[in-house]
Amino acid sequence: MLLLLPFWDPQIPPSGISCLKGFLREHGYRVKTADANIEDNLKEIYHRYFDTLKTYVPPEKRGNFYKIGFDILRNHMMAHLHHEQEKEDDYIELIKLLVHSVFFISIDSDRVSALDRLVIEFYERLKVYVLDLLAAETPGVLGISVYSDTLPASLFAFRLAKATYPGIRTIMGGGIFASDLAPGTPNMTFLLEKAPYIDHMLVGEGEHLFLHYLEERTGRLQRVVTLGDIGHKTLDLAEAPIPDFSDFELVHYPYLTAYTSRSCPFQCKFCAETVHWGTFRKKSADRVAEELTALYRAHGTQLFLMSDSLLNPVVTELSRRLTDEDVSLYWDGYLRADGPAGDTGNTLLWRRGGFYRARLGMESGSRRVLDLMNKNTTVERMKAAVSGLAHAGIKTTTYWVVGFPGETEPDFRETLDFLEEMADDIFEADCSPFWYFRDAQDGDSQWKDRSVLLYPEGMKDMLVMQTWVVDCEPRREEIYRRMWRFTEHCKKLGIPNPYSLRDFHEADLRWGELHKNAVPPMVSFGHGKYIDENKHIKEWVPARKTVIDNGDFGF
Repeated sequence: MLLLLPFWDPQIPPSGISCLKGFLREHGYRVKTADANIEDNLKEIYHRYFDTLKTYVPPEKRGNFYKIGFDILRNHMMAHLHHEQEKEDDYIELIKLLVHSVFFISIDSDRVSALDRLVIEFYERLKVYVLDLLAAETPGVLGISVYSDTLPASLFAFRLAKATYPGIRTIMGGGIFASDLAPGTPNMTFLLEKAPYIDHMLVGEGEHLFLHYLEERTGRLQRVVTLGDIGHKTLDLAEAPIPDFSDFELVHYPYLTAYTSRSCPFQCKFCAETVHWGTFRKKSADRVAEELTALYRAHGTQLFLMSDSLLNPVVTELSRRLTDEDVSLYWDGYLRADGPAGDTGNTLLWRRGGFYRARLGMESGSRRVLDLMNKNTTVERMKAAVSGLAHAGIKTTTYWVVGFPGETEPDFRETLDFLEEMADDIFEADCSPFWYFRDAQDGDSQWKDRSVLLYPEGMKDMLVMQTWVVDCEPRREEIYRRMWRFTEHCKKLGIPNPYSLRDFHEADLRWGELHKNAVPPMVSFGHGKYIDENKHIKEWVPARKTVIDNGDFGF
């Protein structure tokens, strides 16, 4: 049994466990997958928690409310699992501190209690869900794919499974080992002590690690198994099976998912992608086109969200290949804002090939900060990429990091200036504070000596996962002030950051009004209607002046 637990945005059926199922079934194992994030009674608690929290926070301090507010919910859920009744006062004070550290407001004990009742109700509902699932499936092995935001619910499920079925084998994997639980970190060491109900942790790409566990399940394996323990054996992507979605009701997801590559060809200092996945590898465009077409014919879904870290190495070749397919497929994914994206000849080709939305890691409008991040790009190139994509009608979701160590007020203003200049060509702007993961990022060596705990050491037993911040400018409160300013600036400019389906629909309407070649609205997909307008996209104005970069960082 392979699970993904709340809270994780269910845009796609779980990619990791679907890939594992396809791989393990080829090796003769019976596998069942489940995604608790589509359960309405669990999602409802999430919405009530944030609705309650929002009433405590003044509008001018909300910033990117759901993204930064999740720090509170995740840590609250973790603390609830581990607090002791005789230390209830410490627990209440911790929840107050969690809220203050994000929104810089004070709340009273009654408001803490209102939030706590929702956490209690969530775990009561999750208990029923997990026990019903285990009773129905009676698995010998329970594997849970874990991310930072799903860790509390995952620990709860592991503990419950082991208490109810002592003989069950419990295996933890997932992306959390690239961030909060990097091997060798204090968090990893402490979790191993606090969670004896987890038999093994598989760190890194999961297919061969999980198969190794199943074949060597004799008690000889150490508790933490990494790719180094199996000779760094990774999956040959040319032979990787198609993800197996057969257990999921796909009507719950706006996208299907697939991938063209694993790892990343770059090493930005705030990112841990290469630390986790190792060497960059990619599939051929022919192989990807065949897989997407097969998934479409099997499930009838035209819209895909690719799970790659970056699509740049394959976007042009894949677009050419899909243009020649006898079906229209649309795909959304992460793209580096490099030179080729500023050439409308390229972006119109991509649009005809079905490229639907480019998720761009912009990070900053300041060249100085981009250099600090080791982004190896320029502001001019980023602007050209945004314009080139928008000209073709491809949606441009832009991601920004606020408060990177050393960012100054003039640097931040350059980000605001970028947004103002490029507003009509930006579909969406989403900002995050700089998050520091000790021992897990490419830039860790220069920050580790300046890292300090955000929450008191005495709270460690409740939080389990400690949070470090870099003791330098800008300070935490200033970072969050800048996030509030970022959000307000986007509102003034009319740049959305949609969360609900209604928000997305309104953002799609805006995009369609701004760009003649705009991709179809998301609501157009999934109702038995076949869309093939991408095959007929034409140049409608003389090409804009573009920035074309074929240097070291072009593909």
